[in-house]
Amino acid sequence: MNKIAFIFPGQGAQYVGMGQDFYENIEVSKKVMDLASKVTGLNLPEICFTENEEINVTEYTQIAMLTVETMILAALEEKGITSCVNAGLSLGEYGALAASKVISLEDAFALVRKRGIYMQKAVPTGGAMSAVLGMEADKIEEICSQTEGIVSVANYNCPGQIVITGEESAVKKAEEALKEAGAKRVVPLKVSGPFHSKMLVGAGEQLREALQEVEIADFSVPYLSNVTAEYITDKTQVKDLLVQQVSSSVRWQQCVEKMIEEGVDTFIEIGPGKTLSGFMRKINRQVKTMNIDKLVDLDKVLEQLSQEA
Repeated sequence: MNKIAFIFPGQGAQYVGMGQDFYENIEVSKKVMDLASKVTGLNLPEICFTENEEINVTEYTQIAMLTVETMILAALEEKGITSCVNAGLSLGEYGALAASKVISLEDAFALVRKRGIYMQKAVPTGGAMSAVLGMEADKIEEICSQTEGIVSVANYNCPGQIVITGEESAVKKAEEALKEAGAKRVVPLKVSGPFHSKMLVGAGEQLREALQEVEIADFSVPYLSNVTAEYITDKTQVKDLLVQQVSSSVRWQQCVEKMIEEGVDTFIEIGPGKTLSGFMRKINRQVKTMNIDKLVDLDKVLEQLSQEA
């Protein structure tokens, strides 16, 4: 019997047309998107399915991504597929919380809509992020700590790929130091802010206020926090972890390693693209990884799981 984890991608995997085949062909998925549009007051089919600039603007990207992830999740659950643990990268953590049934879809949509706005407005200019390829984490951490200004690790994605974040001037200084210290490549990212840095603490505090109105239910299935890379089963921890997550490092590689350590042997990436599946190949090739981005992927996953049952 497979020990399955559902994993959800974060911002950056979005594309025009995402989720459209689910919306047009799966009634339970259509209901999810219609609910998200109703809760947020946004025309999400228009944002997700038609050529537009909004899809790449943080305040719209985040809610669009979560909507598509939960649409696909609903279609998968309707087929009777369940997980023993859930996790998501950054924004994807809200997909994981929805999958663990500790937060209602209505609350998740309202919260992520606010999160995107808070993060977009927190630091409209003056921040930067860069991917560092081919260097050990401890060396990157050391160089960041020695660089003048605000710069730190944003994402521990997988072996050989770590993202740094912070003030634009500090990130540029760190980039040069990292190259000199032997990094294979340092690639500036096209982002609208220095996500997961101290510069986003204010956005986290705004989110804390919004979270006061949200009810967190008891866990039936645990999730892993980006902040701690540990299984979370205590609902009283969730709100504070979501606040911290906005400005702290995303320990994605550590989350995956923890799940494998706990016996997970099958990972199903739910949402646009194959970003997490790519990371999985670098973290551990021994476990099975599947992804559901389009309707045809759902059929493939169901077929594969039935063969292995």
